[in-house]
Amino acid sequence: MTNRTEGARRFLPPMGVLNSFAAAARLGSFSAAGAEVGLTQSAVSRQIALLEDALQRPLFDRAGRRISLNADGQSYADEIAPALDRIRRATARLASRRPANELNIATLPSFGMRWLAPRLPRLSARHPDLVVNFAARSIPFDLSTEGFDAAIHFGLPDWPDATHDFLFREQALPVCAPGWLQTHPIHVPEDFLNTPLLFQSSRRSAWDRWLAHAGVDAPPVSPGPVFEHFLMLAQAAAAGSGAALIPSFLIEPELAAGTLVCPLHIPLSTDEAYWLVHPRGGAANPALERFRAWLADEVG
Repeated sequence: MTNRTEGARRFLPPMGVLNSFAAAARLGSFSAAGAEVGLTQSAVSRQIALLEDALQRPLFDRAGRRISLNADGQSYADEIAPALDRIRRATARLASRRPANELNIATLPSFGMRWLAPRLPRLSARHPDLVVNFAARSIPFDLSTEGFDAAIHFGLPDWPDATHDFLFREQALPVCAPGWLQTHPIHVPEDFLNTPLLFQSSRRSAWDRWLAHAGVDAPPVSPGPVFEHFLMLAQAAAAGSGAALIPSFLIEPELAAGTLVCPLHIPLSTDEAYWLVHPRGGAANPALERFRAWLADEVG
């Protein structure tokens, strides 16, 4: 047993030494390798010397401060680099593994604030052991590489490599501040053509679609101020900056309080909808299944 242990130690150099060698081999510089692994140039040089002493052969050709891998060094680097990469990946996977009762969900910012957040107490009451972490994302991304179990998506069911759970469609209403309406009277849809209009960044054609839906035959409206998030858009409209088209479910508090009013109740609905998307064909995730069931009940 002792001989076997000594042999294992002899043929398995310390990880720090191997990491320094791999960096120096890749970068062609002890100084650059030191900067990458967090050591001084002299410390890397000593580690390489220890490795060469253990192997009983040089790994680099040296000319002053310049170094280059020799044939043995290149062969050794080619052998150990894939192994080090596998160790890094295995360590990262294990370190990032979350408890089985924890989820990471990406949500559209306004949806998360106005629809999801008020309902979370019911989720906690139903599943007190479930830990759901939410992060704001406005555009599609790769679910697997960013570490999310699912995301809230608005649009068509076109998220790549994902299963789509239908949630609901929205109805967008034209809204404005009461004071703004007094100075910009709106009696028919055509009246909006001569007023300041506000836009949401991902739906710049929304006003054109609403006007067409309302029966107005007109050229595209002139572009106005653009806001990335609906709640920013709602705040601008409530402050009197202009009229905005906003999904009604996002502005229920403002409509109830009267800080926003709807001069013409002509809702716009399209084929686009809200979806919960999650990786297609992924491993079974009981925590996600519980979240999906709760979300389906909330929508229902």
